[in-house]
This record gives sequence, C-alpha cells and structure tokens, in this order.
Amino acid sequence: MSEPKAQSSFGGPISASTRADVLVRLRRIEGQVRGIQRMVEEDRDCQDVVVQLAAIKASIASLNTLVAENCAQQCLCSAEQLDTTDVTRLLDLLKAAR
Repeated sequence: MSEPKAQSSFGGPISASTRADVLVRLRRIEGQVRGIQRMVEEDRDCQDVVVQLAAIKASIASLNTLVAENCAQQCLCSAEQLDTTDVTRLLDLLKAAR
C-alpha cells in the first residue's frame, strides 16, 4: 500500500464567498457555448461564431483569474507558512491563469 501524501497548505476548495460567483459565471459560459452550437447548427456566419468564441475565451480567462486569485488569497492568508515548493506552485498557477 502507498503511504498517504503529506497535506500541503497550497490549494483547497474555492472559498464560500467566491463559490456563488464562480457558479454563476460557469452557467453563463455554458449558455454561451450552447448558443454557439445553435449558431453552427443554423449555418450562421463564421465571423459571428468567431466573435462569440472570443467572448467565451474572455469569460473563461476572467473566471480563471478569479479562481487563481482565490487560491492565492487562501494560501497567503492561511495560518500555515508556505514552503518554497508551495510558493513555486502558486506562482506557476498565477502565470497559467494569465
């Protein structure tokens, strides 16, 4: 049997104060995707589809930043001190969210 991993202070679930906003945004993005599916099914102009895809991309980028910031706040405001590995992982996460 493998040994359980040591619990890191990095990460964790999305905070309760941010969760509702994340879910609202995800549902909005889901609706945008369904709208684009209909556009394709209805043979809408490809330029219109590209514009809507760009809107989804921006929505996802904004949501990604929100979730990464939430993670950073949880890590930096926790009672435990971050070790070097956790700081590196946090910085990598923030870079990926850009």
